[in-house]
Amino acid sequence: MLLVGNGALITRDPEMPFIADGCAAINGSSINQVGPTKVLREKYPAAKFIDAKGGLIMPGFINSHMHIYSVFSRGMNVPGEPAEDFSSVLEKLWWRLDKALTLRDVYYSAMTAMIEAIKCGCTTMIDHHASPFAVSGSLRELARGAKDTGLRLSACYEVSDRDGQKIAYEGIRENVSFIDWAEQENDPMISGKFGLHASFTLSDQTLEKCREAMEGRGNGFHVHVAESAADEAQCVEKHGARVVRRFHDFGLTGKNSVFVHCIHIDDEERELLKETDTAVVHNPESNMGNAVGAANVAGLAAAGVTLGLGTDGYLCDMLQSYKMGNALCKHAAHHPNKGWGELPAMLFENNAEIAERAFPVKLGRLKAGYAADLIVLDYLPPTELNEKNINGHLLFGASARSVITTIAGGKVLMRDRKLVELDAEEIFAKARECASELWKRL
Repeated sequence: MLLVGNGALITRDPEMPFIADGCAAINGSSINQVGPTKVLREKYPAAKFIDAKGGLIMPGFINSHMHIYSVFSRGMNVPGEPAEDFSSVLEKLWWRLDKALTLRDVYYSAMTAMIEAIKCGCTTMIDHHASPFAVSGSLRELARGAKDTGLRLSACYEVSDRDGQKIAYEGIRENVSFIDWAEQENDPMISGKFGLHASFTLSDQTLEKCREAMEGRGNGFHVHVAESAADEAQCVEKHGARVVRRFHDFGLTGKNSVFVHCIHIDDEERELLKETDTAVVHNPESNMGNAVGAANVAGLAAAGVTLGLGTDGYLCDMLQSYKMGNALCKHAAHHPNKGWGELPAMLFENNAEIAERAFPVKLGRLKAGYAADLIVLDYLPPTELNEKNINGHLLFGASARSVITTIAGGKVLMRDRKLVELDAEEIFAKARECASELWKRL
């Protein structure tokens, strides 16, 4: 038994959202009980104890859309003229980077991204991977990184026609192979979805092959949708339908699917997402950085769409995405009172719901029976902190620098800002070697 206590316990459980001096009791990989620190210490006197020292104790963060390999783009000098629109960002940067990846690169990008995630208090990632000249086995390398670091990971391979039919079909096989392997492993920390890039890089023939490959499997699809206006325009011109409708007709919508961005969808598409219970993931930093527009977060939430929050590879810090998402809602709406309710729901409620559709465990709450994914922050508030204002404290006060302890699946990964089993210095040195060689291949 492990106790984490002597802190403000933020449970995210509506029945008991806040315990001023709270404690979580962990038995194996699950939360056994929560309550006042004094009560649980007396009940479990022999248990190991992690002292939050008056800080915050809360569920670990979940990143609902990540590109792990993107960490190897940091500081990279891309040859040629700078990108002038989203299409050239893809062609000049991301599609050059992913083509240069080796399986070793995939593993060390995973290790570095996951160490950063641990330090930021993120315990679960839903990743979307591409490495066209190292397809086979790439998702197993991501899973190896997850197992070595202790994080919870859902992974998929980004099928696309942009590198030819042969590689597209390799991507289909990689998705199916990984899904089947993950199910055989029966590890609640690892799962697979079927990944696709975007409508404008997928032919009808390839989509039909994807649908056929997933018959009998309910894992769902993970795909970029209407990230740019050009994606919608191309879809209408070439296929006679908007993106969500096209994907729906090929069987891609559904409760276990993740549609990313959805910036340029219309009202009919939004309603179709709601009807099919398809999750949508918003990525504020990426959308701003790529200058593709801002999703109608308020409209999607009001329509009842399950709307989550991701980083799209820009960073591993979900608190930063939370802060930026709140600001973008206000900026896009030209109204200072937007985003207050939607962003907390996305990060603290909907991300857990989206992740629960991928893993066979309950996530996102400190409550008996839920996965023991929790973090401790050394944030000491300058004003009163209670169940009604915690989201405001996290928005304007706390940051990823506040995270001191991270626990995933009941395993302590970082304590007092020190990684328990990993040598970050050695891992990052090897990652720099990989990145240096990767950059030479661009």
